[in-house]
Amino acid sequence: MAQQHPSQVSSAGLSDAARVSVVVPSYNHAPFVAAALRSVFRQTLQPAELLVIDDGSADDSPRVVEKLLKDCPFTCELIARENRGLCATLNEGLSKTRGPYFAYLGSDDLWLPGFLAARVALLEERERAVLAYGHAFLIDERGEVVDCTSDWADYSDGDARAMLLERTIAPMSPTVLYRRAPLERHGWNERARLEDYELYLRLSAGGEFAFDPRALSAWRRHTSNTSRDFVWMIEARLEAQANVADELGLSAEELRRYQRALNFAGAEDLLRLGDKAQALRFLRRGFGGAPSTAALARVALRLLAPYSLTRWRRRRTRERAARLYGTLRV
Repeated sequence: MAQQHPSQVSSAGLSDAARVSVVVPSYNHAPFVAAALRSVFRQTLQPAELLVIDDGSADDSPRVVEKLLKDCPFTCELIARENRGLCATLNEGLSKTRGPYFAYLGSDDLWLPGFLAARVALLEERERAVLAYGHAFLIDERGEVVDCTSDWADYSDGDARAMLLERTIAPMSPTVLYRRAPLERHGWNERARLEDYELYLRLSAGGEFAFDPRALSAWRRHTSNTSRDFVWMIEARLEAQANVADELGLSAEELRRYQRALNFAGAEDLLRLGDKAQALRFLRRGFGGAPSTAALARVALRLLAPYSLTRWRRRRTRERAARLYGTLRV
């Protein structure tokens, strides 16, 4: 099923180089997809086109999307079809759009109104950049901000390879605007378990990651988020590193070093979550991968700390986020 609506507001004032294609891959997010779409509609720099692909949702998502698109102020289309998976959906969206800049927004995530304008401006300033990204709010089902990456993520600007290979932080998908040409050279590996990470590794070999320290996006955390399973995520990253090692020109010893570092970083994340058993497993595999003695000391302290302290830290993080950032409702 496809439905098209003519543009009501043109991309006046946009040069050809600033035309943005937006894809929303929609899957079983009927309670959230309307807010996601409204956040696209309200961009101060309107995209040239919006393509929503419903990837075989079993809920009411297609009807919600179809109704919302009647109010879309620019060219838009809905494709509803059988399930093919997120990577296949993103590759389809890339092939069916044409703007020199490309962004996708998960059907449960949000953009703040200035997102596209800020990312386009950054890419137009940075000719060597393959993508632009920034910090993100983390929100719950009600739109309450529970965290912000600016409080803990030390993102890289420029060469992103060390960040991607040695640590467990990477650009969060709702913060990214891609330059189409390098993106089309790679696309999403439809066999990859962690869709964006392997793509980031490939892109990092060909250009810079332009970083904007502002939080202009929101990633929704709820029980169905795959990335909440940190053990699965770390294993998928290790697999992706092995997949692209030759392409990145990594020797066998370099790959082993990066994998030790990633195992150690994963253990740190698991300790922050209070999962000491899994953290010890990754620490054994990451022996020798600590970036500093200070990192080793942090790990030792967390291993000795009671789980009640972990719960207290989580509660304090949520309370601080609510106090500083409030609610994001669109």
